[in-house]
Amino acid sequence: MLTYLAVGLGGAVGACLRYACNEAALNVFGKSFPFGTLLVNILGSFVLGLLYALISTGALAAAPWRALVAIGLIGAFTTFSTFSLDTVLLLQQGAVLKALMNVFLNVLLCLTLAWLGLKLGSMK
Repeated sequence: MLTYLAVGLGGAVGACLRYACNEAALNVFGKSFPFGTLLVNILGSFVLGLLYALISTGALAAAPWRALVAIGLIGAFTTFSTFSLDTVLLLQQGAVLKALMNVFLNVLLCLTLAWLGLKLGSMK
């Protein structure tokens, strides 16, 4: 039961953080590109990689961090489904270059930041 509570609490915080990041990106960059989705995907990839490394190296115990942060917070914070919809909508609008840029930036930056999180979390 405590695991479900940790996931739910993390999910609530993650959803609120996602909304805040998206609003901030809209205020800074406008609506011409889904920067909010890109931002949360980059940050989520980094934090998940870092957390995984910290748990794997024993720097953090798996409980409650895996349920609270990895499943709850990051699960609600990252937005792969939104990334997919944003990309399809850009294609439907005829913005092929923006759609390709969205895919490229999300994949490249998220993989890079997940790797960086793993490296930083594995440092002793």
